[in-house]
Amino acid sequence: MGLGAALLIAALLLTTYTKGKISKVPLDIDSTVVSDGTGDAFDPASLNTQRFVVNKDVPIVKQQQISVEAPSNAEVVTLQVGDSVRRSDQQGDKGLLLAMVDTVTLDRKTAEAVSTESNPGGAVQTPRSIEDQNPPTNIALPHEGLTYRFPFETQKKTYPMFDPIAQKAYDANYDGEEDVNGLTAYKFTQNVGFDNDGKLVEPVKYASLYADDADSQVTAPARLWGIEAGDPDESITMTRYYAAQRSFWVDPVSGTIVKETDRGYHYYAREALKPEVTFADYTVTTNDESVESQVAVAFDERDRVALWGRILPITFTALGIVALLGGALLGSFSLRAESMLIDPGLDDTSNRFFAGRGDEGEPVPGAEAKTEKLPAQRPSDLPPDRPV
Repeated sequence: MGLGAALLIAALLLTTYTKGKISKVPLDIDSTVVSDGTGDAFDPASLNTQRFVVNKDVPIVKQQQISVEAPSNAEVVTLQVGDSVRRSDQQGDKGLLLAMVDTVTLDRKTAEAVSTESNPGGAVQTPRSIEDQNPPTNIALPHEGLTYRFPFETQKKTYPMFDPIAQKAYDANYDGEEDVNGLTAYKFTQNVGFDNDGKLVEPVKYASLYADDADSQVTAPARLWGIEAGDPDESITMTRYYAAQRSFWVDPVSGTIVKETDRGYHYYAREALKPEVTFADYTVTTNDESVESQVAVAFDERDRVALWGRILPITFTALGIVALLGGALLGSFSLRAESMLIDPGLDDTSNRFFAGRGDEGEPVPGAEAKTEKLPAQRPSDLPPDRPV
């Protein structure tokens, strides 16, 4: 009975306490997610020509590498995420369109960004060339809302999702359930500068990571921009704008993003809602290999939560009930046997403890007890010299 009570208490603790302790963002995240697609992209070689050139329908690859950095402990985890978008038809720096190293500290339970003394909610690295051997420097970038993943026990509701390029959180709205490689995932959609129909409504000025805003505003002759002007060499300054549309497929148990579709639009214009020169306009989707990898991670997290939150509590509860019942029955039999051993009327076979096999009813008095009768010898069996 003591064992049964202990098992029931353990089941209760696993359900109420332990599950809450393990339903957190893991500390061993180390993943690479690759998405591919097509789009229109600026040709860097055209910088040396008479006019900027935008190539149509070129292959685009987006890569996201996520690892865990300090500070990370029982309450928070810090993710360092390297994001890059490049043209796969060109090699090296020539094909690189976008690159960013983002760092954010998350609450392991809610998956929302938090601030610490050493990291005020997040930071981004300043751009540097491949040949640069100096240590990277960070620019503080306070994050808010969710970043790169959803919380455990994701709900069918709207979540704020941070966009490190726009440097602001935008709503990710629940948009139904879909099957992703055998996993029932929640789909969320997010618009940054677009409406639901894909129309530009409020594009964001691109936030440069250079001290001189070199990539957020560009001044070039009208002929390079392809603008007809009285003087082809007239200097015209254009501002870079950004908009995006995303869909996330999320495992509702672990909050892992198992699949993503991302449309990014970067362009130069003198007026925000009148694009003039495209820098990059692409749509990419997580490839099959990365989807399989992310789904496997989600199932591993599900199994871990199920083991501690459901399987072990159910098992311990069942064993505890069996142990309690077994202990109660054994205790009842032991008490009954002990009472009969110390009772003076132990020969009372009505208790059927020492009754003989086949005995029934009240005990028979000694005078009437059954006895074994010996058969009488017949005369023919007597010796001849004995008188009958």
